[in-house]
Amino acid sequence: MAEGWARRLGAGKVEAYSAGVSPIRVVPATGEVMAEVGVDISSQRSKAADVFVGEEFDYIITLCDNARDNCPYFPGEAKRLHWPIEDPYGLDLDAYRRARDDIRRRLEEFLAAVLGGDGGV
Repeated sequence: MAEGWARRLGAGKVEAYSAGVSPIRVVPATGEVMAEVGVDISSQRSKAADVFVGEEFDYIITLCDNARDNCPYFPGEAKRLHWPIEDPYGLDLDAYRRARDDIRRRLEEFLAAVLGGDGGV
């Protein structure tokens, strides 16, 4: 969800990558709730954070405590942010919607702060 939102809300002004500590697949409920708000994530795939080791980032944002605690080390001056969003995996669609909306709200605020103005929203 975060990658889809970042690509949509960043309007070409940011590069977004997402990965998980223990990725399995993109859960169908994720695609379903994102489609409800017009964000197509069907081309996204589940990736392990390890795939990006060695890359440098400006920001690393973790979305759940497990990710924060187990995120691999990335070199450089990346600013680390943690947004404690409930992981909806295994819960009902409303949990996915809450996570979706929470991620959007936080990304809108983040992009406005980082990019200035309306953040490209």
